[in-house]
Amino acid sequence: MPSLLGIDNGLTVTKAVVFDIDGTPLAVARRRVPQLMPKPRHVERDMDGLWQATAEAIAEAIAESGRPATDIVAIAATAHGDGIYLLDADERPLGPGILSLDSRAGVIADDWAAGSIARQALILTGQMPHASAPSALLAWIKLHEPARYAGIAHILSCKDWLRYCLTGTIGTDRTEASTSFTSVANQSFSVEAMRLFGLDDLYEALPAVAGSAEIIGNVSAAASKLTGLAEGTPVAAGLHDVTASALGIGGHEPGAVAIVAGTYSINEVVSNQPKVDPRWFCRNAIAPGQWNNMAISPASAANYDWFLDTLCQAEHQKAETTGQSVHALLGPEIDAALARPSTAIFHPYLFGSPYGSAASASFLGLRGWQDRADMLRAVLEGIAFNHRVHIDALRDGFDVTEARLTGGASRNPAFAQMFADILGISVTVTETDEAAAWGAALCAGAGSGIFGSPDDDPRDLDSLQQTYRPDTGRSTAYQTRYELFRDIADALQPLWPRIDGLAAGGDVP
Repeated sequence: MPSLLGIDNGLTVTKAVVFDIDGTPLAVARRRVPQLMPKPRHVERDMDGLWQATAEAIAEAIAESGRPATDIVAIAATAHGDGIYLLDADERPLGPGILSLDSRAGVIADDWAAGSIARQALILTGQMPHASAPSALLAWIKLHEPARYAGIAHILSCKDWLRYCLTGTIGTDRTEASTSFTSVANQSFSVEAMRLFGLDDLYEALPAVAGSAEIIGNVSAAASKLTGLAEGTPVAAGLHDVTASALGIGGHEPGAVAIVAGTYSINEVVSNQPKVDPRWFCRNAIAPGQWNNMAISPASAANYDWFLDTLCQAEHQKAETTGQSVHALLGPEIDAALARPSTAIFHPYLFGSPYGSAASASFLGLRGWQDRADMLRAVLEGIAFNHRVHIDALRDGFDVTEARLTGGASRNPAFAQMFADILGISVTVTETDEAAAWGAALCAGAGSGIFGSPDDDPRDLDSLQQTYRPDTGRSTAYQTRYELFRDIADALQPLWPRIDGLAAGGDVP
């Protein structure tokens, strides 16, 4: 029986999912990949450790699928976008991989924004450079680690490193190529873009570009030995996880905004024409002549995960012991908080924001008679409010009539309904626990000829969906809270740099 393997590497977990060709997940295996934070604002991972963890997950998924590895007809990977993974001339990792939560290059991105470079980049590449963009990170390495910079032979993304480990081939796909250095007009790498950022000496280090569903190599003998995959299994180029998640939930339809409430606040609309605006990235979509317009910030469910890890450890342990979802365990607590008035407001800027690198997270309006549930409600509302900031921007440029939502927290019906009430439009959640991995598998299936294109999802999506419609009364109440959320953020903008500056003063004796 033919099957497909989709690999999905996030910022904390790498997953391998074996799918039947009808879209049914046969087995899922996960491994945590430690984040390294050697200094403030530095968020990294060991590249060899990432591959080892991914290989272990692949082996486990094959074993649990109940099918032989030879049934897997094709493989594709997706992974977190932005950040950077570098190889030297011997095709070995040149230092740790840098994750998209990294903000060491924030000052460089801010300087570009204050001058003319960011505006020129917007016109040329379709996006303003940000702290974790490859452009800003490479500029930071050039300035602070010149020896490392001099050794750069290959500039890759996370999923491209996994592809290399599987096949020994170096390259990227259309969606990942457009994170910094492509012309928005012709969708190809631009030496002018490299020159704009002072990186033109690295132009030859940019990888060859293939279609996301293009077969670019085969599983090597070394990868076969480590993973249990059959040597010679075809591997497709894969795609950026933002695009993969939207593909996996059917979010590439006209009029739909695809929302990924994951580590990042991701909100995207596919268009047939490039439309440039500083509030979103206009990047390559899967198909030539289409663009993926993404309004994003590192300010979504990473805040929820932080809250769970910090203040809900008992529930985490119970979930692991019983096999229940931690979201389900916390559901009654969230429902109780939603049923009563609350003054608590949370700005979800623990790892970044739409307001620049100096912005930070905060609770406001807390009272002594409130408890953890009120704080948890505020975190969820703050996440949804931040998504609305981005979606309102996209609605200014595109005709958005519905939303499709994915991400771990979307499994909580109260959270999905909250999105509908806050956005004021219908929100559809597709029963796809591994949306990004399925998006990668669709590319693998198209590359192997099983599907006509990555958009040919064989599933009956109507039967897998639940749609949440906004409640007029709640939408009106949320509008008041949202306006206050925005007003407070605007008021804090001049104060955030001063707050951030406290870290430079050392410990108070």
